[in-house]
Amino acid sequence: MSNLEKLELNVNISMKTTIIDGNYFKTKILNHMTKLDKFTFNIHSWFRLRNQVYLPSNENIQHTFKNFKNNKIISCVDYNPKNQYGHCHIYSYPYRLKYYKHITNNFPGGLFKHVRHIYLFDRYPFEQDFFLQISQSFPFVKKIYLKNYQPQNNKLYTESNKDNQDLRIIKYSHLTELTLNLVHDDYVEQFLLDTRTCLPNTVELIICYEQLKRVTHNFTRDTTRINCVKLRSLCMLPDEIPKYVKDYFPHTKIY
Repeated sequence: MSNLEKLELNVNISMKTTIIDGNYFKTKILNHMTKLDKFTFNIHSWFRLRNQVYLPSNENIQHTFKNFKNNKIISCVDYNPKNQYGHCHIYSYPYRLKYYKHITNNFPGGLFKHVRHIYLFDRYPFEQDFFLQISQSFPFVKKIYLKNYQPQNNKLYTESNKDNQDLRIIKYSHLTELTLNLVHDDYVEQFLLDTRTCLPNTVELIICYEQLKRVTHNFTRDTTRINCVKLRSLCMLPDEIPKYVKDYFPHTKIY
């Protein structure tokens, strides 16, 4: 291993007392591989919060990579005191993987042309600007998995200013699968209201029947109809599908 010249790491790991940063790489890897010339990586580490006196900020973590050569290093750290955990995602950029997990409001941005699957989760609300950034950062995304139970704070502001040119309708031109079965109703509206999002006609929506029924006002709401008509398939596991529901999704396979 000491003669290795090229190394690529892709790791998800649980840590006990520390997170993986540039200092960890230097002591555990680089100091033992003196001939290493190219080092690319995607590392996600998570850890329990145990009354640590010092919790490094994202700026602290970035500073530990200041002497790394040949790569731009991106880091994103999140702490959740309520649930007593933290996680840190660090990777070399440009990002080459087809998936990007653990996206929160701290997402640092960038352009990810290779990514096809993304996983969005946070304990704080995702607002319209966040989804706009996501659509721009992942222009070729095919699958979106979203988990967030917090209602949007700026929902009423967005609705009252829907004619404002700065509030752009978001497009996901290559989307094929959208999972919304673990979200607040606001995020179902975020994707189904035609004033916020324009969906292609290739999407399979995975959602709970009762939630979809609420958001579409018992399958009568006009502002969700345009995107619902476009759905390729719908997975919501109802016991029985009334005819008026099928009429609301005339071109959609329902199961």
